[in-house]
Amino acid sequence: MISAQRYADAVRPVLDRLVDSQADAVDRAADLIAGALRAGGVLQAFGAGHSEAFAAELVARAGGLVPSNRLSLHDLVLHGDASRDVLADPKLERDPTVAHRLFALAAPQPEDVFVVASQSGINGSVVELATLVKRGGHPLIAVTSVEHTARVASRHPSGHRLADLADVVLDNGAPYGDALLPLEGGGAVCAVSSVTAALLAQLLTAEVVRRFHQAGEVPPVYLSANVPGGDEHNLALESRYAGRLRRTA
Repeated sequence: MISAQRYADAVRPVLDRLVDSQADAVDRAADLIAGALRAGGVLQAFGAGHSEAFAAELVARAGGLVPSNRLSLHDLVLHGDASRDVLADPKLERDPTVAHRLFALAAPQPEDVFVVASQSGINGSVVELATLVKRGGHPLIAVTSVEHTARVASRHPSGHRLADLADVVLDNGAPYGDALLPLEGGGAVCAVSSVTAALLAQLLTAEVVRRFHQAGEVPPVYLSANVPGGDEHNLALESRYAGRLRRTA
C-alpha cells in the first residue's frame, strides 16, 4: 500500500546515504563557494522546473548566504524584455538559446560561482548555461541524479550533460524517474529530488559558513525578516553588494 509512512521510511535511507556519499563533494563545492564569496563574488544558483526549489532553498532565505542570486526562467520576463507568453511553453527549459539571455541578465562578475541543479541534467537551457559558465571561467557545481542522467540521452546539440561540464558534481541520490514508491502495473509515485536538494543546499551553507569561521571572518548570513532587527541586519549586508543582488517577491 502507498502511504505517507511508507514514503517516510523510503526517504530516510536516501538521506542517510546522501550525507555519507556526498561528504567529499560537499567539501569541494564549499571550498569553491567560500573562495568565491571571500573574494567578493556572488553565488549564482539556477534550476528549471522543480529544480527551481534547490535555488530557492539556497538563496535569500533566513540562515542563508546574502551574496546569492536565484536565476530563473521567469527572469526572461521579470528582468528581461520577453513577453510573459514565453512562460506558457512547457518545454522552454529544453531551449538552449534561453541560457544566453539568462546569463546576460545575471551579469556575473569574474569572481562569481555558479550552482546549477537538474534531476536529469540533459535539457538544453541547463547544459547551455553550464557551457556559458565554464566559457566565462566561473567555477561550476552541478546538482543532479547520477543514476538518472546516466540512463538518458542529452537534449543539447553537443551531447553533453550537466555533469560532464561541472567542476564538482553533487549526486542528489534520486532514482531514475525521481519517484520512490513503485506502483502496481508500472510507474512510481512520490518524488524525492526536492527533499534531497534541500538537504544538499543546507549542507553546502553549513560548510561555507564553517570556512568563514575558520578564516576568522564573519559570514554574510541572513536573519529572518520576521524577527526584530532582521530587516536592518539584512539591508546592511545587502548594501555591500549594491546592484548585484536581485530580490523579487
